[in-house]
Amino acid sequence: MTGAIAPTRPLTALDLCDRCGAPAYVRVLLPGSGELLFCAHHNRQHADALKKIAVEIHDETGRLSDQGADAS
Repeated sequence: MTGAIAPTRPLTALDLCDRCGAPAYVRVLLPGSGELLFCAHHNRQHADALKKIAVEIHDETGRLSDQGADAS
């Protein structure tokens, strides 16, 4: 094993924000294999601190603007 990070799986409707239970759009991988899930709001609230400690941040908040386009 080389210590490489496994590819991050896409977030689904079953992935919920660890702070409020809303749908998660951001997965933060932490050292030691930990992970946090955040809605867009809580990601924005904690982004600066998370960037300092995260191994990887998988951000799917772009899907929020895509959803409005699908409805039209």
